[in-house]
Amino acid sequence: MTNRHERGIHELYEADAERADWLVFGRKSNPDRRGFLRGAGLTTMGLALGASIPFADRLPGGVIPAAFAQTPDEFVLQGKDGLIVMNDRPINLETPPHLLDPDITPIANFFVRNNGLVPEMTEDPDGWTLTIDGEVDNELTLTLAELKSDFEHVTMQAVIECGGNGRAGFEPSPRGNQWTIGAVGNGEFTGVRLADVLDRAGVKSSAVYTGHYGADPHLSMEEGRPALSRGIPIEKALSPETMIVWGMNGEDLPLAHGYPIRILVPGFIGSANQKWLNRVWVRDQEHDGPGMTGLSYRVPRFPVAPGAEVADEDMEVLTTLRIKSLITRPETGSEVAASEPLRVRGHAWSGETDVADVEVSIDFGVTWHGTEFTASPNKYAWATFEADVAFPEAGYYEIWARATDSEGVSQPMVVPGWNPRGYGNNSTHRIAVTAV
Repeated sequence: MTNRHERGIHELYEADAERADWLVFGRKSNPDRRGFLRGAGLTTMGLALGASIPFADRLPGGVIPAAFAQTPDEFVLQGKDGLIVMNDRPINLETPPHLLDPDITPIANFFVRNNGLVPEMTEDPDGWTLTIDGEVDNELTLTLAELKSDFEHVTMQAVIECGGNGRAGFEPSPRGNQWTIGAVGNGEFTGVRLADVLDRAGVKSSAVYTGHYGADPHLSMEEGRPALSRGIPIEKALSPETMIVWGMNGEDLPLAHGYPIRILVPGFIGSANQKWLNRVWVRDQEHDGPGMTGLSYRVPRFPVAPGAEVADEDMEVLTTLRIKSLITRPETGSEVAASEPLRVRGHAWSGETDVADVEVSIDFGVTWHGTEFTASPNKYAWATFEADVAFPEAGYYEIWARATDSEGVSQPMVVPGWNPRGYGNNSTHRIAVTAV
């Protein structure tokens, strides 16, 4: 299977400048090359530049903005720091593990995963509307202001992890962004319980699933075509931890993370956490929106050989996260002193189970040693582990981490079962150090 070649903004403009306008920003030049930058394209460029563009209608087509042209960076998303660009249409950024060391991931270091374009934003976020319809007694349309005023506020920490995190470890390599380990973060989110909103609408006994929709335009810019529409079983929707959120780390939800509101489905893969949320459709069947059928965010019902083709009917929807850990300190490739213990630190998380223990190894998994384990502050947040490791002599070492959940399930030593889109790689994380 051939991987798609992801290109940065400089390469795109060098190859075909006017096509790059469309690929990167979703803008097209009109015949007089004026007045073409508007809507989602204007929002995307403004987001990248970190400011509005007063004379956007005068910016010539096929001209890379100077803020990008005068820097060696391929693509810079304002408010983000040190992230790895996986793709710039849609915008996808990965976080190096050492930047995930804080217990709560700073917004500047939180990974970004988009499926479509960044939507054009209203100047009145409190007027943003959310519709609840389908298998309910009373269809609702609520503004953000009404969500804030009419329902109890909840704040909790939660891990969001892309379902494809770790895709680069699969062989043969599946299609998609080749995430390594950093498509994950632990944020503190504020909002209201989805269950409380659904209770006001009155969920019918026929309800089975929800379908979520956001305002982000499809990459094709085809009117009315969703970029992504995932959903969750009604039992998960009614769980007290599933939320509609507007706050992240004590601030308004950033535009790149779904401003003004998104859904938060703790314990489920990242795509379930729909950004720019404007509709929750309560359904009497499993949702079948974009990202719910075929191979998208689905895995085989049974083990398959690497590289195998799997029929759609043999696939099932990917839901919960798997037990996983990440070493955040020291940074891989570090040179350390062989004469004194090295403090190792990291995080561990799971889906519906709890993290029970984390161990580390410096001899390629032959022996394992316990860590000082701090449980997560609430269910669905990540836990933290620390340990002092001592090296018997100078040389090259690898530090491995292995987490175990509350049901006794541990991370595998190798990449788990292959699947056509490379989801669910929760193999042990390892870093390299040289003791001198």
